[in-house]
Amino acid sequence: MSSSTDERATDSAEQATEQSSAANDRSRRRAVRHAGPPVGETEAPKPVVLAKPADANAAPEAEKVSTAKVASPAPDAPKQRRPLKSLLAWGVTAVVVVALVVAAVVLLLDQQSAQERDDRRQAFVDTARQTVLNLTTIHPETAKEDVDRIIAGASGQFLEEFQGREDPFVGVVRDANVTTEGQVVEAGVENGSETSISANVLVAARTMVSSKEQPEPSPRDFRMRVTVSDVDGKLTASKVEFVP
Repeated sequence: MSSSTDERATDSAEQATEQSSAANDRSRRRAVRHAGPPVGETEAPKPVVLAKPADANAAPEAEKVSTAKVASPAPDAPKQRRPLKSLLAWGVTAVVVVALVVAAVVLLLDQQSAQERDDRRQAFVDTARQTVLNLTTIHPETAKEDVDRIIAGASGQFLEEFQGREDPFVGVVRDANVTTEGQVVEAGVENGSETSISANVLVAARTMVSSKEQPEPSPRDFRMRVTVSDVDGKLTASKVEFVP
């Protein structure tokens, strides 16, 4: 009886010991999991997980890196393109400036040529007007001076018609007491150019004539063609004729 009781007590003690050992093992395993690996042991490296494109922090950095790589040109490109663009810009500017200068010079020459042409034509007209005024304005008191003024502006055929006849003409004007007051109505160049040495000018004139026999002035209308010639740099009337 006592032997059987001892065996049960022994079995119970062994079971209690085994349960206590198992409980201690479980407690150590829990402690190991919570506390990490034992001192002196190296923990196995954890696998690295790459961030996904949806990650809010990784996406902007990736965009910045890619943008910087795309936007940065080759190191030698700016040095080659900038001088070429500068040369092209200077070339275009130079062409434009030269064209403007040439256009301005041409325009200035055209204006000068037109002004010279107009001045020349006007000089022909003025000479013809003055010749007709001299012919149609004569007074008995100043007949000699009036004739001298006509001869001073004459040349060629027109001068020949007066030379040697000045005195008879002055005598007739004084004896008949003829007075004429001329007025040029219109005058213009019939033909000729700014480079010509002569030009025909048509002159329409009216003169008021009075005399001893007709004291009351009466109008007379004339239409004359005056040939104006350049003689030694001076414009003179070389021919005067009446036209219908």
